This record gives sequence, C-alpha cells and structure tokens, in this order.
Amino acid sequence: MISPDTIRTAIGVLGNGTALVLFLSPLPTFYRIWKKGSVEQYSPVPYVATLLNCMMWVLYGLPAVHPHSMLVITINGTGMAIELAYIALFLAFSTGAVRRRVLLLLTAEVAFVAAVAALVLTLAHTHDRRSMIVGILCVLFGTGMYAAPLSVMKMVIQTKSVEYMPLFLSLASLVNGICWTAYALIRFDLYITIPNGLGVMFAVAQLVLYAIYYKSTQQIIEARKRKADQVAMTEVVVDSKNNTSSGAGAAANGR
Repeated sequence: MISPDTIRTAIGVLGNGTALVLFLSPLPTFYRIWKKGSVEQYSPVPYVATLLNCMMWVLYGLPAVHPHSMLVITINGTGMAIELAYIALFLAFSTGAVRRRVLLLLTAEVAFVAAVAALVLTLAHTHDRRSMIVGILCVLFGTGMYAAPLSVMKMVIQTKSVEYMPLFLSLASLVNGICWTAYALIRFDLYITIPNGLGVMFAVAQLVLYAIYYKSTQQIIEARKRKADQVAMTEVVVDSKNNTSSGAGAAANGR
C-alpha cells in the first residue's frame, strides 16, 4: 500500500512542475523587452512581488523553520532564480526613475527577508513558533500574489472579452493550486493551504468568466477584423482615385 507521504511527495513534484510553468509564463514579455531594448510601459511590480513571495517560502521551507519541506524549497528557490533573471533584464533595459525604483524595491525586499530570518532564528526557539511567524507572512504575500488576477477579471467583465486572460495560464493556475492544496492537506499545513485554496477559487472564477465571455470575445475579434478590412479597402479606393486624378491631370498638361 502506498503511504500518504509517498502520495504527498508525488503531488508535490507535480506541483513543482505546474508552478514552474507559471514562473516561466512571462518569458514572451521579456523576449519583447529584450528585442525592443526597452521596458516600455511594463510594470516591474509583479516580478518584484513574486520574488518576495518566493524568498519568504524558501525561508519557511528551511529545516530550521519547517522541517520536511524540501519540495517547497526547490520550486521557490527556482522561482527566485527566474524572478531575479527577469528583474536583471528589467534593470538592463530601464532608465532613470524606473531603474532606481526597482533597485530600491529589491534592496528593501532583501533587507526585509534577512531581518525576518535573523529575528525568527534567534528569538523563536521552536519549529512551531518559527513556522507560525514565517507562515503568517507567507499567507499574506501569497494571497496578494494569487489575488493579482482580480484586476484582469474586472477588465474581462467590463469589456466582455477574455482576450487578455489566457486560458492556458488559468488552467495552469488551477492545477497548481489543486496540487499544493492537496499537498498541504495530506500532512496538514494551514499556511500552504490558505493561499493555494484561494488560488483554486480565483482560477475557477477565471475559467467561469472564460466560459461566459468566450463567444462575445470571438464576436469582438471578428468585428475588429471586419473594421480593419473595411479601413484597408477604403484606403485602397482613395489611393486609386488619387492615382487616377493624377494621371488625368498629367494627360491634360501634356495636351
């Protein structure tokens, strides 16, 4: 018979995979930034916020804080490396006030996590106390990260279009949330359960919106294409008339 710990480990490995997909999802954005040599209007906040979330979970998973959490460390350690790469690219292609702001946020985050680690490891002397303190902070930051799609969901409702809410990411978020919620419930861990349970709820809500507004999105896209075709045809007709007029004028001058 398969032990609960074995099942938990298998689910955790699957959760690592789905979380990795989510961490890599901004790659097209950063390819565009690299190609254009500018961050344009992109905000660094999501990547800085995700970095803070990953650093806190790595701290939570340390054996001195919450033993037997190696899978928490592996995926969040990987997430830290990925987010640092994103932020390095952002710094490379930003200038002035934007670059200073990112550097300030990055410095503040590192200082905050270092301070929390030092205080927890020196003042809290049991695993339960350390897990509770760091876990509460992880719940706060994790919930904030999972709640980020609320702004996109609001836009979907206002525009009746899911064009800017990719189905693949919503599905990946759902699978990721289910995996980590199951992982936390097998050997009950309240601090992993809360943010990932909320993540499942938000992902389900996104999929419901996708089902509701999929048809209207296709109609909006088709209408936009028709309008673009009409504009293109109008421009062709105008150009043809101008060319005809120019030809007639030239012929008259020749006579």
